[in-house]
Amino acid sequence: MPTFGRLLTAMVTPMTPDGAVDLKRAGELAKHLVAAGSEGLVVSGTTGESPTLSHEEKLRLFEAVVDAVGDRVPVIAGTGSNNTAETVRFSREAARTGVHGLLLVTPYYNKPPQEGLYRHFRAVAEAVEIPCIPYNVPGRTSVNMTAETTVRLARDVKNIIGIKECADVGQLAEILRGAPEGFLVWSGEDANLLPYLTVGAYGIISVASHVVGPQMQELIQAFLAGDTAQAAAWHRRLLPVFRGLFAVTNPILVKAALNMTGFPVGPVRLPLVDATEAQKEALRAALAEAGVL
Repeated sequence: MPTFGRLLTAMVTPMTPDGAVDLKRAGELAKHLVAAGSEGLVVSGTTGESPTLSHEEKLRLFEAVVDAVGDRVPVIAGTGSNNTAETVRFSREAARTGVHGLLLVTPYYNKPPQEGLYRHFRAVAEAVEIPCIPYNVPGRTSVNMTAETTVRLARDVKNIIGIKECADVGQLAEILRGAPEGFLVWSGEDANLLPYLTVGAYGIISVASHVVGPQMQELIQAFLAGDTAQAAAWHRRLLPVFRGLFAVTNPILVKAALNMTGFPVGPVRLPLVDATEAQKEALRAALAEAGVL
């Protein structure tokens, strides 16, 4: 079982100016993020524009990132969908690329009941040998996986080792109260990092760590050392970035932030569109307030 860190970055997918996946730049970005404090990378999640990537593009991305940093940090492949059989097939393919784990988003659009969610995640996890991390994000999927279902999966399926969770801290507390020892919870929202840590979460799968990775490590380490005042000060300082990056649909603004802080990663793909000048100006102000620019 690989060691999964507390600060994981949900990586953007670099694109060339004409919208093709830039595999070389993806490897460079992976190295850049690890150097800036990321202890693992999620490739082809929501932030990686997974809905607009083909399976072939995703597999090549997994291979490129594993080649770049897979000997230093775990690489986690986003393979989830709302089609259980297809998720099983693709997850098996992804596992063969050498990734260390899978991120599996809660099935979207078809809005399965809790029993359907349980059977979906169990089927996928039992089809592979590597660790699996469900991703509960009701704001994207229109369905919330309850704490009861999460705890059931944690107890019944040995390679479901944690969850990326975007529900409120009350649901987080219910998960941690019922899950077996060693089950990990990562916040799926940057602005919830410190509140989640105080309830017992392990860490975060972050967007903001693209541009404030070292500062987020400072926050986490201060909290772990018992210096909650310093952790809170970091959280308040970074809050403009946490909120500013989500002023419009992610990953529009995090790509803009990388482009304006000296690590260009190209445009987003349709149906997303690049940030407007007004949006960029607001983002620059948020980055400047946090001391990034």
